[in-house]
Parts: sequence; structure tokens; C-alpha cells
Amino acid sequence: METTTVNFRLAHAAGANALGLASDCLAKLGKLPPGSNIGFVYATDLLHGEFDSMVERLKKETGVAHWVGTIGYGICVTGHEYFDQPALAVLVGALDPESFRVLPSMKRPGEALPEEVSNWVARAHPSLGVVHGDPRNQYLPQIIDSVSDDTNCFLIGGITATRGSVRQAADGPCDGGVSGILFSESVQIASGLSQGCTPIGPIRRITQGRENVLMELDGKKALEAFKEDVGETMAQNLVRAAGNIHAALPIPGSDRADYMVRNLVGIDAAKGWLAVGARIERGDRIMFVRRDASSALQDLDRMTTDVAKRAGAAPKAALYFSCVARGPNLFGPNSEELNRVKEKIGDVPLIGFYANGEISNNRLYGYIGVLAVIG
Repeated sequence: METTTVNFRLAHAAGANALGLASDCLAKLGKLPPGSNIGFVYATDLLHGEFDSMVERLKKETGVAHWVGTIGYGICVTGHEYFDQPALAVLVGALDPESFRVLPSMKRPGEALPEEVSNWVARAHPSLGVVHGDPRNQYLPQIIDSVSDDTNCFLIGGITATRGSVRQAADGPCDGGVSGILFSESVQIASGLSQGCTPIGPIRRITQGRENVLMELDGKKALEAFKEDVGETMAQNLVRAAGNIHAALPIPGSDRADYMVRNLVGIDAAKGWLAVGARIERGDRIMFVRRDASSALQDLDRMTTDVAKRAGAAPKAALYFSCVARGPNLFGPNSEELNRVKEKIGDVPLIGFYANGEISNNRLYGYIGVLAVIG
């Protein structure tokens, strides 16, 4: 299947081997937009061993020099998602050659940008970057901060998600760090973030804690505060609660609408302590949230309506990055999430993947959807 605008063409295929999928996508792409010079490629992780060769073939047979992408537990296209099957999606477009630069894999915080990229940053003033992170690199948050500082870019994207090898594309095959593409301010891109969880209690203050352990919240034992917030029914089954309730760290300066969700990873009933998947400090703010499909769809509609309005009447293409816990795992098997996005932004070429963590405004999130529309 393919979807087309003047500047971009999308093709995707599923159910065959790597060679067949690449051939199908190349055939569906057909005649490319004049001046095509950038390609996005995403594959499900069942193709992790063939990802590099597929990218090299796409590069050779299309003549498009620049490619970025990665693999995920699932992939996104216009109005549809692919999970648990070999699937490949390709978006090829034509942009002013001076309006973007591919970012090679940056593997260490503070690592200098390649000279060619840094020189371009100085003259092009990039505004947004789409990046992919390697989950094996423990310094991802610091690398993302470093890239943002060096480029002055608003970074979005996701963390590679795979049960096999970690593979990314940034012109050529790569792994190990943060890679992607930077867009100059001449490329009009509207982006937004949609939460997948709903707050169920007040924002609390950590009055005692260490590393990732919550000991006291608002002067109460952390578990006591947790039980108050989740309600009596859920509090009676802590095993179930730990699977459905998460901790959320509000973004400094924001209200309850912008927060980073982290898993509950342990409960010490004897001490009344909770362990969360993040380092915390005394004085930090925290609240509890619940995964909620209905509320998540409402928030998705809110975000996509806003992004569509800011993107204008004739968007050229779109990118979407969603948590693997969303998609069919939250909304059911009928591509409800991608259909909702399509309803709001129209039948434009859209590509993306289901990630092991999402990136928006230079922060690592969980359970969110991130949309970027090229106007």
C-alpha cells in the first residue's frame, strides 16, 4: 500500500521475508517525487537481522542518499499499525538539501558534533530533530541533553525496541547511541504529545526518599499515601495495582498535564515503601496515574486536533512515535490509535514505530504518543 503527497511517498508491506518486503515497498513507491533526497525506514523487530541490508538496498535502488530509521516492536503508517509480523514501512521525500542534516550516532554525553553538522547548525538554525536512541546506552538522557544544547533543537522520537539486535540507520547502519535527522527552521513542523495515563490523585511532595525508593509522601508512609490515592478496591490487591498504576513525575513549571510516567518496580509492605523506575530526591513532586484507554483516546484527539490546526491545511507528511504499551495493547486490535490520528490530520503519508520509551522536548517519557506534522 502507498500514500502520496507532492513531496512525499509512503509504502509499506507485511507478511513476506525481508527480500520480498523490500521489493514490495520499492514497487509501491513507484515514481518518486522530483528531487527526492531523504528517506525514513522502520521495520518490526522480527526483521532485526535484515534491517541493515534492507536499508542498503533501498538506498541503492532509489538513489536517495540519506536514510534514517530504526526497528520497533511495531510500526506505524497512515491509519494502520503492524505488530507481531514481519513488516516494513518506507517514506521518501524531497526537501531543500540545506534544510536538513542527518545526525550520526552520538554515543557519549558532550561528544562534539561532526564538523559538517556543526557548521550547518551555525548557519541553518535547526528547530526540530527526530532521533532514535539505543536502549543499551545508560547515558541516553545526558546524550539527548547534549545534542539539544549543541543544536538548540526540540528533539522528538523514540528508543529502539527489539527482542533481537539493536539497529538504526543514519545514512548508513549504526547503533550504540542517539542518531536521527535535524531540520532547519525553514521546514515548518508542528508537534504534540499525548499522554496514555490519567492522574488519580493529588500531586504529592517526596518528604523522604533515597535513590529510587519512596519512603514518605507529604509526611506519610509512601504506601499509605498510595493506597489513599488509588482507592480502597485497588489498595486491597497490591499486585494488580502495581500492574495498572504508575508513578508520574510532573515537569517542573507545568501543571498536571505534562508529566513523565515511570513504572512501580517494588512494594515493601512492612516498611510502607515504594520503589519506582526513576531516581528521586527529597522535595521532588510525584503523583500516581492509571492506564486508561478512554482517557488516552480523548487526549489523543485533543493533541491531534491542535497539531493539525498548527500544521495548516495541506500537510506534506507526518511522523508518529508511540509506546509499545499503547497501540493494540491499550486500544485493541483494529489500529484505533492510528485511525484517530488519520481522522484529525487527514490521509497524509505517516510513518513511525512503537518504542521502548518516547522522546519529546528533549525528555524521555513512557506511555505517550508523539506526533510531528510537516506542513
